Amino acid sequence: MAEALSTQPNGASSASAAPSLTTYTPRYIDIGINLADPIFRGRYHGKSRHPDDLKAVVGRAVEVGCTKLIVTGSSFKSSRDALKLAKEFPGTVFATAGIHPCSSSIFSPSHHKHHDESQSEGEGEGEAEHTPACDPDPSKPIADGDGVDLVRSKHIIADLTTLITQARTSPTPELVAFGEFGLDYDRLHYCSKEVQLHSFAAQLALAASLSPQLPLFLHSRAAHADFVRLLKDAFGPRLERLEKGGVVHSFTGTVDEMRELMDLGLYIGVNGCSFKTAENCDVVKEIELSRLMLETDGPWCEVRPSHEGWKYLVEFEVKAKADAAAAAAAAAAAEAAAVVAAPEEQAETGQRRERRKKPQQQQQQGKKNQKKEPEVPERYKVVKKEKWEEGAMVKGRNEPCTIDRIAKIVAGIKGVSVEEVCEAAWANTVKVFGVDS
Repeated sequence: MAEALSTQPNGASSASAAPSLTTYTPRYIDIGINLADPIFRGRYHGKSRHPDDLKAVVGRAVEVGCTKLIVTGSSFKSSRDALKLAKEFPGTVFATAGIHPCSSSIFSPSHHKHHDESQSEGEGEGEAEHTPACDPDPSKPIADGDGVDLVRSKHIIADLTTLITQARTSPTPELVAFGEFGLDYDRLHYCSKEVQLHSFAAQLALAASLSPQLPLFLHSRAAHADFVRLLKDAFGPRLERLEKGGVVHSFTGTVDEMRELMDLGLYIGVNGCSFKTAENCDVVKEIELSRLMLETDGPWCEVRPSHEGWKYLVEFEVKAKADAAAAAAAAAAAEAAAVVAAPEEQAETGQRRERRKKPQQQQQQGKKNQKKEPEVPERYKVVKKEKWEEGAMVKGRNEPCTIDRIAKIVAGIKGVSVEEVCEAAWANTVKVFGVDS
């Protein structure tokens, strides 16, 4: 059974002084979900493979307690699409707006599309409408030397300013953060280092000039020194001019890098990519709960059996089954103890026991022909996209309803309860992004 907690008015939690009569119900905010990607509309590599099931994706998220979704804007197109989704699902979906480092080739003189229509350069035919995948490809980096188109850059920043200003005039708070933006030196096949540096610096200058400022939704991959340097250039040595704070999402850096970011007042977002190795899990263990945020980064970054963090899901399921068995045994013992009643009541109780035994025996006989139960059961049926069916998840397409796995792994790594993880992450996210209204 879940540990009972009392919820404070500000969203934080503490152990209740008196036993609670209710079991804790987890609540989640997915701070980074790419719902604007057409894969959530049934389109893969430019082709429709199954019906649009976005509403079902959002519905499954809400069913597991993930009632707030922050949709990542990583280009002009995806930012506008994210804002549209926020209007479609008011109070549940919110949006960010910015230019991802992998989408920053729009600042380059050689870029061949208008920035309003561009997603990420370097993607193949039919893939341009997708957000960049998270895996690195060091084999084909774009070399420096092409420079930056400063005239185009001026237009890009002006248009981004207009987009953000117009979004902030909405009567409902759809836009909750500036980003996703930052640096990614693992994926220089999308955009060169020199262009990424210009894109990040130009957007930081814009973010600092806004009044009031927006929280920052940041990306840093294999670029920590330059990332921190440019943040300090824009907001001061201690980021003292950063009014609303920010989160470095999908964190996969080192312990020292993470501690420096926390010391600067930033929050750390974790997802499946944060649990790939033992070293990754060591970093997660050191994240202070007061600086933690949770995300899926779907459709990417799912937790896989090959990840170091998977073992914590297995341990969670083993414990859950043991707790259920113990509860059933206790109930059976209580029933047996109650059989010290009238003879007719004893006979009736015995009959009930016999009736229970028969289906149990039938189940045991049938198990011989059943497949082995998965170590970590799926909450919803999972099918391949070619065999799509209503109500099922699509294999390989990470959804926000899997965020409970992120919380369970973090809890296992840190040796705390899932409740503590959920409540800390909820309070942190509401504090920074104000998505509780």
